[in-house]
Order: sequence, then C-alpha cells, then structure tokens
Amino acid sequence: MTKKIFFFCFFISLTLFSQKAHTQEEVIYNAVDNFVANPTPEGIEKLNTFETNFWKNKDKKSKDALLSIVVLNCNKAYFENKFGKINEAITSYEKAWKTYQNYKLSDYDITEYCLKPLGNLYTIVGDYDNAENTIKQYYFIATQEKNRNLKIAAILNLSNVYQNSGRNYLAIDLLEKTIKTEKLSNIQKGTLLNNLGNSYVLSYKDPNPTFPIRNNFPENLENSYLEAIKLLKNEKNQSETLANCYRNLSALNAQWQNFELANTYFIKAKAEFEKSTNISPRKKAQFYFDEANILFKLGKPNESSSVIASIFKILIPDYSGKKNILPKKNSLYAESILLDALDLQAEIFKVENQSKKALESYELAFHIEELFQSLLVYENSKIINQIRNRNRTEKCIAIYKSLFEKEHKTTYLEKAFQLSEYTKSAILQRGINNSKTQSIAEKKLSEQLQNQNNIILKEQQKEDLADIIKINSAIKKQNELMLLVKQSQTKKENKAVQDINLDNLYSKLEKDNAIMIEYFSGVSKVYSFTIIDKKMYLNSFSNNAHTSVKIAQFIDFFNDPNTIVNNPNDYNHYANIAYQLLHLPINSASKNLIVVPDGILNFLPFEALITKETSTTNFAQMHYLLNDYNIGYENSAGFYLSFNKSKKRQKETVLGIFPVFENTPYTLSYSKDEMQSIQKNFEGKYFENTSATFDNFKKNAANYNILHLSTHASSGDIETPASIKFYDQEILYSELYHLNIHPDLVVLSACETGIGKLFKSEGAMSVARGFQFAGAQNLLFSLWKVNDYTTSMFMDSFYQNIKNGQSYIEANSNAKRDFLKNKNISNTKKSPYYWAAFVYYGNVESKYECNYLLFGLLIFVALTGGFVLFKFITNRIKKEKLKFKNQ
Repeated sequence: MTKKIFFFCFFISLTLFSQKAHTQEEVIYNAVDNFVANPTPEGIEKLNTFETNFWKNKDKKSKDALLSIVVLNCNKAYFENKFGKINEAITSYEKAWKTYQNYKLSDYDITEYCLKPLGNLYTIVGDYDNAENTIKQYYFIATQEKNRNLKIAAILNLSNVYQNSGRNYLAIDLLEKTIKTEKLSNIQKGTLLNNLGNSYVLSYKDPNPTFPIRNNFPENLENSYLEAIKLLKNEKNQSETLANCYRNLSALNAQWQNFELANTYFIKAKAEFEKSTNISPRKKAQFYFDEANILFKLGKPNESSSVIASIFKILIPDYSGKKNILPKKNSLYAESILLDALDLQAEIFKVENQSKKALESYELAFHIEELFQSLLVYENSKIINQIRNRNRTEKCIAIYKSLFEKEHKTTYLEKAFQLSEYTKSAILQRGINNSKTQSIAEKKLSEQLQNQNNIILKEQQKEDLADIIKINSAIKKQNELMLLVKQSQTKKENKAVQDINLDNLYSKLEKDNAIMIEYFSGVSKVYSFTIIDKKMYLNSFSNNAHTSVKIAQFIDFFNDPNTIVNNPNDYNHYANIAYQLLHLPINSASKNLIVVPDGILNFLPFEALITKETSTTNFAQMHYLLNDYNIGYENSAGFYLSFNKSKKRQKETVLGIFPVFENTPYTLSYSKDEMQSIQKNFEGKYFENTSATFDNFKKNAANYNILHLSTHASSGDIETPASIKFYDQEILYSELYHLNIHPDLVVLSACETGIGKLFKSEGAMSVARGFQFAGAQNLLFSLWKVNDYTTSMFMDSFYQNIKNGQSYIEANSNAKRDFLKNKNISNTKKSPYYWAAFVYYGNVESKYECNYLLFGLLIFVALTGGFVLFKFITNRIKKEKLKFKNQ
C-alpha cells in the first residue's frame, strides 16, 4: 500500500516537474511527496500545518484542490497508524472521507486508501457499529462494480467485526458460505479458513452459543487452521498470515490445556513472523503479547513479565520501566494491546501474591477502557466495550473480598462495591446525562443518527425481502451524521459513572426505611452487596452450571401459565432454593427492599421467592418474600441516588393509550375494563382503538404525569430489537429515546416490556429502557407474557392504592397482596404467574408524604407554640392582677 501511495504522489510530482508551484493542489501534493519520501512524526505536524493553512485561505477551492486534501489525509492517516497513533489515524481518515463525500469528489480510489483501513481501525478500537457500516458500504460498492478481490476483503473484515462484537454465528455463516460459493485463490481461501477457525474457537468458548455446537466441533476448528496452513505454505509473501495460523493453533491448544503443544506451535509462529517484512510496531507488540501469554501458561511468570516490559517499550514512547514495570497513567492511550498486557501483568502479580500490585495494574486497564469509551458514538459499541470490564471487575472484587477477610477493613468492601457500580447501566446513565447537557442542535443530530439506525434495523428485519439499496443509502447517511456528531462531541473527558457517595446512600436508605441488595454476576461467582443499617456486607456463591441452573429452574416456572399450577410443590421447592442462594436479608425491621439485579437476575421476580418451604397447594398461603417487604428494583445505586424531587401537583392526571385491536387476532378483550377502572379514579386523556396512535402519544405525553400504555409488546430476539405496538405502528425501543418526557410514572401494561436482548453490564435492551432513556424515572413493567383479565384486576387495585395516597412501591406491593386476598379470584389464578409479572423500578418515597409530613409538622409547631404563648400571657395577667390586689 505504501508503494501505491508513493507512486501516486510521485506521478503527481513528475507532472509538475520544473514548474513553480502556484496552485493550492500543487502546494499540497509537493508537501505530501516530501513527507512520503521521509515519513516522520515531525513531518505529520508539517502536513497538519499545510492543511490548516489550506482551510484558512479564503480563496475558492477547486475540486482538484479539495482532492489533494483527501490525499494528504489518507497518507497522513496511513503513517499515523504506522507510528502507533491509531486515534489520530482514524480522525485523518474520517476527514478524508467527509471531504470526499461532501464535495462529491471522484478520480481517487477512496475505498482502497480510506474506507478499508478506516473500517479495520474502527474494529481495533472497538467501534464496531462504525466498522460494520464502513465495511458494508464498500462491500456494496464491490458488489456493484463486480470487484471480487474487494468483496472478499470486505467479507474477511466483516467477519472480524462479527467476531469481536460477539456475533460469531454471523461470522461462521458468512465465512462458510463464501468458502463454498465463491471462486477463491489459495491465499484468499487460506485467509478465510484461518478466520473461520477463529470464529469456531470463539463460538466454542461462548457459554451460551447461538451457533449449534457440532459433535466433531474441536476437530473442525483445528482442521480449519491446518487446511489454511496447507494452502498458504507454498505461496509467496505469506509469512505473516502463516504466523497467525500457527499462533491461533498455539492459543487453541493452550485453551485445551495442551501447553507443550501450544509452545511447539508458537515456536513455528515465531519462525514465520521473523521472516515477515515491514511489520508495524503494533503487530510486533501483539506478537510479543502472545509470547508473554504462552510463557505465563507454561508457568514462567518472570519471563512473561520481561516480555510485557518489551511491549510497553514498543507502545509507550516515554516508558522506562526501571523502578516499576507498570507504565505511568498519563502515558497511556486507547490501545487494546496495552489493555491485554496490563491484565496479564495483573495475573502475574496475583500468582506472585502481590494482590495490591495486581489492583494497580487493573486500575490502569480500567483507565484505558474509559479512554476507549470516549471515542465511541454508537450505544451498541459502547455496551460491547463495557462488557470487557466485567471480567476485570470480577477479578478485582475477588481480590478485595480476600483482602477484607485478611485485614477486616471496610474500605475494601466499599471499593469492590464502587467497581460493581461502574458496570451497572453505565451507558444508559451516560446517555441520560448527555441528553441533559446537549444543545438543541446536538440533540437533533443524535435523533437523526438514531433514526437512520432504526431505518436500517427495520429494513434488515425483512430478511430476503430487504431493500439493499435502501439499507446502503441509510448507512451512507448514518456515516455522514456520525462524523457530525463526533465533531460536536465535547473534548472534555467524562467518566461514564462517578463514584457513589456512600454516606448519601446510607442516609437515603435510612430515610426510605429500606435495605439495598446489589448483585454482580461474574463468570465464576455471583457477588451480592447488602446495605443495611449503614453497614455493607459482601456474600458470594458459585456461578457454575450446577448452581446457575437453580436460578434458571425458578425463572422457567414463568414460561407459561400452567407450569406453576400443575406443579405447586415443585414451585415451592425451587423458589425456596433460589431464595436461599440469593442471600436475601432475614428478620429486618425495614419495610422496603431495593434490588439491583444483574445478568439473568434481571428477569427474576424476587417477590415470588419462597422464604419457607411448605407442602400447601393454596397459593395465597405460601410464604412469599412479598410478605416481608415492599420490593422495588433499580438499575444501580447511582440511579437510586439520582432521583429528582417530585414537584407537588394539584392532582394526578393520566394519559392512557389503549389500542385494544378490536376485531383482529390481537384483541385485548379486558383492556377497556382496565381503562374504565383508571378513568373512575383519575382525570386525563384516554386514547382507544384507532386514536391510540404513536403520534397522539408523542403530542400529549408531556402534559400528563402518569403515562399508561395497555397494548402488545415484544422482547425481540438476538437480531430483532424489543418493540411496543400502537394502533398504527410498531415502535422499536430505541425510537423512544428522544421523546423527551418527564412523567412521574410510566405504566407499561403489556407483555415482556422489561425483557430484551440482555447484556450483563447494561441490562435488557427493553421497551422499559427506551422510556428510561427518554426521561422516565419511575416505571412499572412486565417480565413475561401477562394475562389480559388478571392484569386489568391488578391495575384496578394498583391505581386505587395510588389514589389513596400510597407511594408507587407500596401501591404495587399492596396490589399483589390484595390480589392474593381477593376471594373472587380462584386459587389457580392466584399462581405467582398472574400477579408477580409487574415489577417497579423507581423512587421509594411517596410523592406527597414529605409535603404532608412537613405541613403537619408546621401545624403541630404552630398549635403548640400558640398554646404555650396563650398560657404564658394568661399566667402573666393573673400575676399582675394579684400584685395589684395586694397593693
């Protein structure tokens, strides 16, 4: 690629030979020509100066002159990447692409010199949405132009994106189909087979693989690498790709605990790697990391640590490593190899019983993760990158727990809790905070960007009937908007989640008469932090298959309405096992319990846990956790602390959306009853049938403090997002993000409104999340498919409780208790399936109780003061009269 760029620039310089440079493009091309002949970091600064002067010059810019700036930025980006300045390279490529698009330029291979390397760099920094969009854009171009080589390159790069973003099933499907159907050279087929092996390995490691594991899976994935080696061995200039194949075989055998064989393959990889030419510093560092990793697995921590120091020397210019192997925090930047090296060094420290040094190394890795987050625009990429933090967080929590058990210092528990908090809906929290500080123009840009994404998603759901041209057009528009959003983003570094003020948390829990239990679901263990009476406790239990199945067995009871009814004793048993496993507080004087769930616990109805196992088949007499507490949920302790104080309103008003869907297969027969029962208690506006449109909802939502939606919803699946139905259209959860609503309460009286694609670090991508992002703090939503009839009865009780002055958490809990006590409801319908579906996320205290208490206190003080004053004056008068009489 360097030669192509050089000869292009050299050709330009020849055409200008012996002529004095006068035009703008001549000046730029000469500068690029000189730089390519002798590329240095200082030379990049000179190119920046030329570019700045070009844009400062107010002369009219010709298309030739603008194209020279595109060429300048592509060359600059290429060498910035060579010098290890990946973020700067991305910016330069983005500027080139933006200029090329905005001014509709041509006569330059923008795909080869800009889009291909830009897509690969996006993948390296974890910007998977941008990577996918960029690669799909030039895949579309390659398909139109019938450019086979470019198409295969796009497929290879797209499979890398799928692998890195956890969609191995897509990578496998794409690669297998290409190998079977496309006419490939040995080099192309060998490279694709190597990548297919990687996809197999990642899918094999996945604890919940989407791609079905075949009986001969291990042999297949190993054979992919061996066949690739066979094809590439006799081809020229393939040493680097061969080295990658051997490295992958080494990593695979290390995973299978075959460390000696892994080392044998790595020696072969090293031999091929040393034959390679023009290896960038980053690739060298990556190879050294693999070497350090295999040395560590072979039980040679000192040698491994020495190689890690070499990685730091390559990637960090001012690294000395004389006193401390760990680099300085201010010398770090967003680089995944640095992340891996710091994590491995932490593992070495742990083996050497240097727990606190391990925590130092992990802390530096957390810092790099935060730098990565600051580079990203799309929510999906941010979430995937956040997931990387979880494994590191789990290891840190384990260290802090061990240190606490040795030294009994509560600061260790508090630090572990803070780390757990960083993984709790951090992207949602950042999005909500950003929406509060964005300008109107920035909000409009973000909304337009999201709209294009929604167009792509909805079109992709049509599968074979999808309009590829429409998708590509939306991707192109999305890329343009993304560059504008990046440009408008503040340069100030903002931490996704700030440290929790624990004193404030303890005080608020005491004021709310509440206990909090926060879970962290790791790979090895599930940790629970219990905060009660201003003290923190840390428990854990194994998260292996034998233990986690106990939680799954309990949740499985809610898959359909008959499972519990047909097996009440089994339910009693497994619900009690889950209760004991989850370390919930016993015999507490507090009346409220706040649960911060994690992982699969997001789908678990804690109210329905059984605290004491019995043989009764009477559902009303079972010992539910509901009997001990009013139970509420929250995304994080940070969310719990961030509640805005509710403004006092004269009365509650409701905006009701009731599509009903009469005379269709989707009719909600009891939805009208639900509406009428709410109307009896609350004034408002109620849209039903054809008037229950999304547009009517948007126009009126800001005017009412309770938003009630009684409709159908879907949790979606791996590829299809969660959605909610209005009469006229189905709305994706992400389409709710920009509603800009601030109600006191949102009630989602529909199926699975709290269910969606689950990310351990972020929670479910559900309809409820869409409303939270839009500004709703208090929500009531469902965890499974709810029954139309029993839902209407539950809602009637819930709203009656609110009218009677109960807080939302009390209204929800008491509605469930009322349901169980109701003599008109049969025992079958009192199964937890019918009453436990709706969970409440939000504030604990009543909106009005603080005002009433204050008002009552003022009246009491006034009356008491008045009485005291009256007695004082009366006694004084009596004394004066007596004194006068005596005189």
